[in-house]
Amino acid sequence: MKTETNTTEYTIDATDKRLGKVATEAASVLIGKNRTDFARHTVAPVTVVITNASKMDISIRRGKEIYQSYSGYPGGRREETLDHLGKRLGYSEVLRRTIKGMLPKNKLQALRMHNLKVSE
Repeated sequence: MKTETNTTEYTIDATDKRLGKVATEAASVLIGKNRTDFARHTVAPVTVVITNASKMDISIRRGKEIYQSYSGYPGGRREETLDHLGKRLGYSEVLRRTIKGMLPKNKLQALRMHNLKVSE
């Protein structure tokens, strides 16, 4: 027997807010910590919509933060600053990567990330 749940939409306006504050709030809602029926083994029936990601307040020091990726091959490590990543892929991708880092690393991480919508 399937129980039907209503999906709740949670909107966050990122205008003049710090990157970490917006990401922490979104990650907490995606995990379901703000719900009374919280269960850590399920995906919360909630959709998080973040607007105005390009208008976030990112400090100069935070803009110099380095994002790294490694292909697995010798010499395959790539480094990129937050400012460069924001200009190349948009600040919505910066926010998406920050939120993904705050979610638990398990099978539910990808399902929770599908419930995140970020707009510039």
